Amino acid sequence: MTKLLEGVGATLLIAGISTIVHECTGWFRLWGVVRYIGFLKGYEIYAGILLAVLGVAVLIASDAVKGEPEK
Repeated sequence: MTKLLEGVGATLLIAGISTIVHECTGWFRLWGVVRYIGFLKGYEIYAGILLAVLGVAVLIASDAVKGEPEK
């Protein structure tokens, strides 16, 4: 469970950061997955920030789960 949360959190964080970098500089064309979602047109930076924050939150949650003993 911990590895799954770490993988999801890292993926969300990378997707968010790459979206922000793409919108500000034009780099990472293929990594900015938010631009492929039609209803977010014009809100790509906000969605990238939200993805990055959500990724950090999932990574923090995975550390909290890591502290519990497994059954």
